[in-house]
Amino acid sequence: MATETPATYESYDEFWPYYVAMHSRAATRWVHLTGTLTGLAVSVYGLARGRKRYAAALPLIGYGTAWPAHFFIEKNNPASFGHPAWSLRGDVQMIRMMLAGRDAELAEIAAKWLAENR
Repeated sequence: MATETPATYESYDEFWPYYVAMHSRAATRWVHLTGTLTGLAVSVYGLARGRKRYAAALPLIGYGTAWPAHFFIEKNNPASFGHPAWSLRGDVQMIRMMLAGRDAELAEIAAKWLAENR
């Protein structure tokens, strides 16, 4: 398994490279993006139709696709197990960067962290 989360981080900025490293494979990042955006779309659709239970689609679809990607593609545990709030923030930042065409930058951040921490 890949390196797991150290016990503590002092700040989100310190956590961010670790978070990206736990998504070092492009396939993992793309599964995250697809699951999160699909869950968001289903939630928004349901809420727009007055069906509040659809709000559960975001975490169910988002985590339901992301976590298996960690186990089967990345071969690690999701960062959200140890740092749920920072992981959510990291997921949003990672998806924004991907949508902006900056996936290669994420790969570089991951490679650097892994090289320094393995």
